[in-house]
Amino acid sequence: MLKPYADVIIDITHAAVDRVFQYEIPEELSERVFPGARVRVPFGQGNRLRDGYIVGFSEKTDYDPLRIKKLEAVCEDGMPIEGQLIRLAAWMKERYGGAMIQALKTVLPVKRKLKAVEKRYLVRQAGAEECEELLALCRKKNQKARVRFLEALAADETLPYEMVVQKLRVSPASFRPFLERGICRLETKSSFRSPLAGELSPGTGVSLNEEQQQAVRGILSAWRGDKRPCYLHGITGSGKTEVYMEVIRQVAAEGKQAIVLIPEIALTWQTVMRFYRQFGDRVSIVHSRLSAGEKSDQMERARRGGLDIMIGPRSALFTPFPDLGLIIIDEEHEAAYKSETVPRYHAVDTAIERCRLAGAMTVLGSATPSAASYYRAQNGEYHFFQMKTRAKEASVLPSVEIVDLREELKGGNRGIFSRRLRELMEETLMRGEQILLFLNRRGYAGFVSCRACGKPVRCPHCDVSLKVHRDGTLKCHYCGYEMPIPRACPSCGSGYIAGFGTGTQKVEAMVNAMFPEAGVLRRDMDPPSKKGSHNAILSAFADGKADILIGTQMIVKGHDFPRVTLVGILAADLSLYSGGYEAGERTFSLLTQAAGRAGRDSLPGHVVIQSYSPEHYSVEAAASQDYEGFYWHEILYRKLLRYPPVYRMLSLLITSREEEAAAAMAGTVKGEAESVNEEGLLELVGPAKASVARINDSYRYLFYAKCEEEGPLLELKQRIEALDWGNQVQYQFDME
Repeated sequence: MLKPYADVIIDITHAAVDRVFQYEIPEELSERVFPGARVRVPFGQGNRLRDGYIVGFSEKTDYDPLRIKKLEAVCEDGMPIEGQLIRLAAWMKERYGGAMIQALKTVLPVKRKLKAVEKRYLVRQAGAEECEELLALCRKKNQKARVRFLEALAADETLPYEMVVQKLRVSPASFRPFLERGICRLETKSSFRSPLAGELSPGTGVSLNEEQQQAVRGILSAWRGDKRPCYLHGITGSGKTEVYMEVIRQVAAEGKQAIVLIPEIALTWQTVMRFYRQFGDRVSIVHSRLSAGEKSDQMERARRGGLDIMIGPRSALFTPFPDLGLIIIDEEHEAAYKSETVPRYHAVDTAIERCRLAGAMTVLGSATPSAASYYRAQNGEYHFFQMKTRAKEASVLPSVEIVDLREELKGGNRGIFSRRLRELMEETLMRGEQILLFLNRRGYAGFVSCRACGKPVRCPHCDVSLKVHRDGTLKCHYCGYEMPIPRACPSCGSGYIAGFGTGTQKVEAMVNAMFPEAGVLRRDMDPPSKKGSHNAILSAFADGKADILIGTQMIVKGHDFPRVTLVGILAADLSLYSGGYEAGERTFSLLTQAAGRAGRDSLPGHVVIQSYSPEHYSVEAAASQDYEGFYWHEILYRKLLRYPPVYRMLSLLITSREEEAAAAMAGTVKGEAESVNEEGLLELVGPAKASVARINDSYRYLFYAKCEEEGPLLELKQRIEALDWGNQVQYQFDME
């Protein structure tokens, strides 16, 4: 029997109402309520009708039952939230902060159902003889449109309405008499919008080598056992995607569904093609560039069991599969898996929690694991599997050489391209092979570096690069240290000190000038001019319609171009000194991924890394594809400076339109943190102005707390949330 009271979260994002409110369930609505239903309820003194979500039911109320208000209505267009997703939303609120309604809206696949797509068909009812008689009569009367219609109806019992009207050019007035006489009938069927319609066709399966088979056996053994997360560490080109597909095939055979997360929308095209060839229309995609109707339909298909696999970026994590068995996170090291809006959840940790609630398992994979994940694998929190050879026997890792741009400068070359890279580009084009030019990051002058010695200007307290500000100062956005921009390098005294500022458009112009006969395409994060243009650029390059592809990180993640034999990495230092304790990890990952695009088929590959800091351990390790060498260097650095994953870190962003209010609140937070840190378990850093100190007229301050254990940080978070924040200041948490 249903309990008499519904626990409702009101759709208002404000701390004062971020709690459960109880409502009586009228008898006429008792058959229509369920956890996750969207409802209309009277709220506040004026009993204004508001939207809310049922998160549970109660037998008793904490208030006088006579004062309890009743549910007004259940919204029929509300998509139900599984109880599992409600619990996941509560976990996200507790861990990452924000209001419960914000967490609920994050896990909601689509807030409202949209009108279904309906397709009409004309279906033959009369027998063949009667149709032949009518056809002969229409021919005799020279009724050409009706002749075309009857000929098509005789050949196929069911005709799409649009085909009859558009392709056969038969107007409704022409075939209406046949409907009235019962020769045919009109049928209407609801159908789901498909974002893949007309793009793909199923192909053939793949075979696995021994190393891949071992990984599959290990992952499936874990899935049938303790279901601890699995980590698949495979070098670029080792065939991780084929392993994922085989694991999913066996999991789906047992009636379970799988979610495959990829870091960027641009990767969807190639990934979906591979999965579609294996699983046909049991695969779908979801991402931000789909229409609202397409998103709604894919979620409804998943809910009804019409799909086995959903592929997409971070938001696909909340696909409402009824019997989830597996979540795969490819390229798990990518920063795109971290949400930039409240709640600032990380997809890896959230996927692991969702799998725990669903009795499913998480599989993480990368050629360059994040230091945090590798640390957990080393500590036994994850099952760990490795693949050390490329899947294609003829494919070997490319040869890599590092060009010291300081030496280029000494030799009089101040251009973007080193002499060695230009020479190799000429040779590659002469052989009719393809080139990929990777600009480590779209150009900006976020840090200052010396082009003579290659050293950046760093914070003496935090060992991160200082960031350039328009007032002519360099600032650290961890501790607040600042200094004026020097006119000469503090390390070597050279005057060649400046910010970096090369973008993909400039690179494209220079390539066109050097090689006017070559076909050049550019692909970066600039918004596409029309839907599908991301895929169009990559498809054109894959089909050999261009010789050179220029881009930022979007072109080096997961793509497989068999005729690419030369990869040029133009500015390794842009991410190396871009600020933040993870700069070395980001650089190693990007360089390794970029190098892995070369020589993926039978043709040998070559990679040129251009750098002002060729001796940096991230650059050297990427050149030799030595992840373990990089990791042990990196983890020692993290341990010495007490950064994640060795220490947990809570960060707090404080914003206000009044700079004084933001600064004052930052001081209050620090005072509160110091008062609860009596045992000295926490290391407190800041507050300091954020790297972008003002956005949309809001001033921003950052405060950090580090600890070996997560518990004290969550305690501190709760104490900070309990402070009187008023109306002038806003805040958001981040847990690393």
